[in-house]
Amino acid sequence: MKVIFNNPVLFKELKLRFRSPKSFNGILFYLLAICLFVFGFIFMTTSSMGTSYFRPSESYILFTLLSFIQLGLVLFITPGLTAGAISSEREKQTLSILLTTSQSSFQIITGKLFSSIAFLVLLIVAGLPVYSLVFLFGGISPMDFAKVFLFLFVTVLAIGSVGIMFSTLIRRTIVSMIVTYGTMLFLSVVTGFLFLLMRQMTMFGSFTGTGMTTPSPSIVSHILASVNPAMLFASFTSPGIAGAILEVTQVKFPIWIGYLIFYILLTVLSLFIAIKRLRVNMKRSK
Repeated sequence: MKVIFNNPVLFKELKLRFRSPKSFNGILFYLLAICLFVFGFIFMTTSSMGTSYFRPSESYILFTLLSFIQLGLVLFITPGLTAGAISSEREKQTLSILLTTSQSSFQIITGKLFSSIAFLVLLIVAGLPVYSLVFLFGGISPMDFAKVFLFLFVTVLAIGSVGIMFSTLIRRTIVSMIVTYGTMLFLSVVTGFLFLLMRQMTMFGSFTGTGMTTPSPSIVSHILASVNPAMLFASFTSPGIAGAILEVTQVKFPIWIGYLIFYILLTVLSLFIAIKRLRVNMKRSK
């Protein structure tokens, strides 16, 4: 832990990123957009219902929409922030200088990772006061709020680690970014499509001439649901979706536990590969 926080690479990258006016302008426009969405939703809902108050059920809908907006922010911005962390240094021909310093590979990789996702984490934290407006109208428990942000952080860390890994393995930033976005799309879109396909196959296979039979447990469908961020958040915000997933998979193991296991392992494996491959060319030259 001391090695992580006593990291010159991390401090240097944070200073360069947060001294730029673009960072604070980005936070400003993000908060303006979130405020416009929240107050616009409240105004349109109260106007359409002909009431002067906001119901707890409508507050829960707002909480769900905000959760998916945050998830989309994480999925589509994190690869752009991390996929060029190492490859850009290589393209600017400054990576060799960085490798000759006294910093270990672990410090360089973790410094680049945490500095890259720090801006995104700051965006999420800066939006908390606006996000917490849903508590004023009821319908949301603190546990729902904590679960969403815990899994947002796990997702940011995992996708950021994948981006750092590809940035280390691939020499060109644009190629690294494409591969990272491809991985993100596979985890968030392709797995969902495959789950729906497996659902249709399960329903078709369980239909007999005398009616519907109970489908057999499907481990593959459960794994697909467990690694898909959108399905996990949908199960948090809608108990009906959680019940539908259980009905399809017939596996009672909670998908949020599978999600944690998969993405923590993905984070550790990605960082391990990135650390091991960072100085591979220097070792060969010796």
